[in-house]
Amino acid sequence: MQVVVQRGAGLDVHKKTVVASVQTPEASALRTYGTMTGQLREMGRWLESQGVTVVAMESTGPYWKPVYNVLEEFGFELVVCNAQHIKAVPGRKTDAKDAEWICDLLRHGLVRPSFIPTKEERERRELTRYRRRVIQERAREVNRIQKVLEGANIKLGSVATDVIGVSGRQMIEAMITGTDDPKVLAAMAKGRLKNKQDDLEQALVGMVGAHHRLILGEMLGHIDELDARIARLDKEVAERLSPFKAIIERLDGITGIGLRAAQDILAEITADMSRFTTAAHLASWAKLCPGTNESAGKRRTGKTGKGNVWLRAALVEAARAAARSKGTYLGAQYHRIAARRGTKRAAVAVAHTILVAIYHMIKRGTDWQDLGADYYDRRNKQATVRPLLKRLEGMGCHVTVDDVA
Repeated sequence: MQVVVQRGAGLDVHKKTVVASVQTPEASALRTYGTMTGQLREMGRWLESQGVTVVAMESTGPYWKPVYNVLEEFGFELVVCNAQHIKAVPGRKTDAKDAEWICDLLRHGLVRPSFIPTKEERERRELTRYRRRVIQERAREVNRIQKVLEGANIKLGSVATDVIGVSGRQMIEAMITGTDDPKVLAAMAKGRLKNKQDDLEQALVGMVGAHHRLILGEMLGHIDELDARIARLDKEVAERLSPFKAIIERLDGITGIGLRAAQDILAEITADMSRFTTAAHLASWAKLCPGTNESAGKRRTGKTGKGNVWLRAALVEAARAAARSKGTYLGAQYHRIAARRGTKRAAVAVAHTILVAIYHMIKRGTDWQDLGADYYDRRNKQATVRPLLKRLEGMGCHVTVDDVA
């Protein structure tokens, strides 16, 4: 096979050690280093002395990140590969042989690099991902409050949509201070919840003990702490994404996408669409398109595969929000597919549509244009009219259809 990279290195990365294999036209060498920052810099200097230009490594959990951060300072062309794509043939396996195998694949151009954003883009990713984790933790804490209330015979969640909304929180705080009268608690309702006084009085008859009050107080304090943390993260994310404010505002206009979802999506795919040749390339990278599974000339069911879980979660969440919208193209698309293929496939299909739209909106600088809920009817008018006529004729009706200009 033709040698593509003349001076390359392959790294077998572990938690405590890195085995580096260098192959050049003059000779080959193999060394083992630790993963402390100083030891990694020593490895970088050695690779530099060997004239290495390209370094390849496996994306082994989080262990490749310290190596990448240090070698990035030396200016090497770094290639991070999916471990499944470069798995060696079965047989004798050692760290040294793995490093040599990676280096050999690199030299002959047989490795496919993963998409690794720049340092600034990685920092924005870490912030948005941590913010999502904190928001998820807040949701779990709200569910724990609901569980404690159920254990105390308080059925507030059966009447109120949000147990820690303005009304629900005031009622829970009153319970913590020792108020047990259901009429007094129900009188704290605000807004539309006032119309459910009778149901509230029945739901607030419970058996709240001292330990319930202690637990509820701790949980509310934890939620307040998480709210403050989310607010700080929101501010930091907004500052770091301020150069892309125009793009975020455009993405915010897509049905189902809010400000945080737009920030999360942009942090994952970045604003540089030149990294993806087409919208289909971006969808394939995100694994939001059908997989290829063909054998003996037969097409089998192709799963979407495992891609960027953070991007997928944000897009599917936006798709389910769009499904609840009225009179929109995405809502119509979701219900059209869900009727035939199920809700999960419909959500993935709508998420794919959103991602393709985002690609073109960022690349061309255009705004979101909703095609309307009747798009599919307008696209093939006869296919919509034909079954309706057939149904009416089956009921004994004679129908004449005239096109209206």
